[in-house]
Amino acid sequence: MEAVQSARDVRGSGRGFRGPGAVREQHAVPAVVLVGPGEPELASVVRNEAFQWNVVGQYFTTAAVLDGLLLTLWLTGAVMVLGFLFGTVLAVMRLSGNPVLRTLSWGYVWIFRSTPLLVQLLFWFNIGALYPTLGLGIPYGPQLFTIKTVNLLGPTLTAGIGLTLHESAYAAEVVRGGILSVDPGQTEAAQALGLSRRRTLRRIVVPQAMRSIVPTAGNMLIGTLKGTSIVSVLAVHDLLYSVQLTYNQNYQVIPLLMVATLWYVAVTTVLSGGQYYVERYYARGTSRGLPPTPPQRLRTRLTAFRARLHALTAAGGRPAR
Repeated sequence: MEAVQSARDVRGSGRGFRGPGAVREQHAVPAVVLVGPGEPELASVVRNEAFQWNVVGQYFTTAAVLDGLLLTLWLTGAVMVLGFLFGTVLAVMRLSGNPVLRTLSWGYVWIFRSTPLLVQLLFWFNIGALYPTLGLGIPYGPQLFTIKTVNLLGPTLTAGIGLTLHESAYAAEVVRGGILSVDPGQTEAAQALGLSRRRTLRRIVVPQAMRSIVPTAGNMLIGTLKGTSIVSVLAVHDLLYSVQLTYNQNYQVIPLLMVATLWYVAVTTVLSGGQYYVERYYARGTSRGLPPTPPQRLRTRLTAFRARLHALTAAGGRPAR
């Protein structure tokens, strides 16, 4: 009687035993709930006439957009290279035993990380108000030549200087963190072999620190690519400013913004793929085997699919017994 009553209770609660397929049914329902709601939103984006995809395709490869894209890429590359070069010097100064160098490096990082990037760009853009002219000459003597600051620092050069000084402060902390992640025993072993401090840093410490530096540096690269859009406030003809000039003429705001968005997504995707391979390169020696690359995974899956298809074909071609 107790067994019968227990069975009735289970059926009443709706959680009775339903066989081996019960687990699959429980997992299948959330999958439908998660995937299903995304389909109408995606369809609304693709079919929404307000996006005007024909206009997007018309302006996607225009000369103005491509010129703005090239300037954005050039500005991103120059800022990252110069920023990490200067940031590496700041990181070495921060880790040195000289208190003056440590204080200067800490003060630089503190100032440039404490002020917004837009404020820094506007400050450098109006630097002529503080220093109208720049000159070269003998101290307390005659000036050899002078030049007006307004003529020397244009919008593009001002944006490059402001972004480089800003990124170098963050790059200094990234490099310093990577150097500190290396086991101190590596430095001690290099010193025991008679290597100089500079050579130890260049040949022993930095290659091992790259494993910790590359992921954050890749994130900074993508952030710098998107952050260059802020230079549009200085009338620099980057990708966003070129798009803005275009839709101010034809009033096609949404399609032109989609053009800029698609280009940013495309470039970010390429950079993310490059970051994956750079991380994989510096991960050598840290594990027994490197993980397969996406093309290798794709080839493995295709090979398995062909083998399964061949097995099904061979099984279907056999005569029935």
